[in-house]
Amino acid sequence: MATLEQLIPIKPRPSEDWDVERIRKDFPVLRQTVNGKPLVYLDNAASSQVPTMVIERGAQYIEQEHSNIHRGVHYLSMKATTSYEGAREKVKRFINARESKECIFVRGATEGINLVMYGYGRKFIGAGDEIIISAMEHHANIVPWQMLCEEKNAKLRVIPMNDAGELLMDEYDSLLNERTKLVAVAHVSNALGTINPVKEIIERAHKYGVPVLIDGAQWAPHMRIDVQDLDCDFYAFSGHKMFAPTGSGVVYGKAALLEKMNPFMGGGDMIKSVTFEKTIYADLPNKFEAGTPAIASQIGLGAAIDYLTIIGREKAAAYEHELLHYATERISAIEGVRIIGTAREKLSVLSFVIDDIHPHDIGTILDQEGIAIRAGHHCAQPVMKRFNVPATARASFAFYNTREEVDVLARTVERVIEIFG
Repeated sequence: MATLEQLIPIKPRPSEDWDVERIRKDFPVLRQTVNGKPLVYLDNAASSQVPTMVIERGAQYIEQEHSNIHRGVHYLSMKATTSYEGAREKVKRFINARESKECIFVRGATEGINLVMYGYGRKFIGAGDEIIISAMEHHANIVPWQMLCEEKNAKLRVIPMNDAGELLMDEYDSLLNERTKLVAVAHVSNALGTINPVKEIIERAHKYGVPVLIDGAQWAPHMRIDVQDLDCDFYAFSGHKMFAPTGSGVVYGKAALLEKMNPFMGGGDMIKSVTFEKTIYADLPNKFEAGTPAIASQIGLGAAIDYLTIIGREKAAAYEHELLHYATERISAIEGVRIIGTAREKLSVLSFVIDDIHPHDIGTILDQEGIAIRAGHHCAQPVMKRFNVPATARASFAFYNTREEVDVLARTVERVIEIFG
């Protein structure tokens, strides 16, 4: 059994002054009560909350700019187009892409991964080829590749992990070979919080000429993204996990790869010309953005990027790291609680189980005290199987959470044990 010291992530350096109470005022939802108790929102890995600045920007679009983009020559359409493409420029800077056309707007990471599966995988992966994923993937980074393997008679290979929830890199090396045609891994596990060594994963794959897709849904809300430094070929993330509205997200792809890929969907705005004999596709990024997009949501994503820039991402990340460290200390000290996922490099997520108490019961009692966590398999059923549990209770943190909220969580977990004791 792991010692208490082994359970707790690497101790962070003290963060700079972080005025969490001021930050909390930016999020209207946090002011409400649930079951007569102050809301303690610890389900950020599923969806983070939205600050007033982002809400107001979306409302501004609806009130003053609402129109379809790209095709109109009238004032509102041109204004909406400017705002929409302005959000794309913000994304470019946010992830340090070389060109804004490499940033494709999608509804979220799931759609982004499916876009790559459909546009790249169906064109370049065939019978006998192999795709490598990891044992800790979200279903969104498993199911599309299974679908492709079934269609193309290809093979899915899986990087195993140890009991701490860390990938076995020697095993990864043994999976790479001349048949490998794609590697797709999470930057951070949504079920365990493990930070994967994605730069190293990419470097090793590139030695074989293999492109790599990174699922950045859990990394993007917390840490800096630099796709050029990573040298990843594709990178997908969701807006609703990084303080933006649902229906927003991005898949980045190197321009040279995107140019070779087939479109994900056909329709309006993704064409240069259409006849009954032939369609010529539009240039990037329009080639992959058929139909009317979620304009307000993507503009909201741009506003969320502005917000993260204003508050200071480095300071926010340092504060979150301290909070995770404190929460791990508090929860792991409770007798009968077992933490699932004890990697030394973790981010934001604390998953745990209590012997003989189903996580749904834990979540229900916590909800009675106004505490929102996630209870279930977290769309990562292979992870649950690996740790021989049906589900976990998962608390996940953002920079607006407090140590006092962690204390409320710990006290209520103790009460759960008393109730079922």
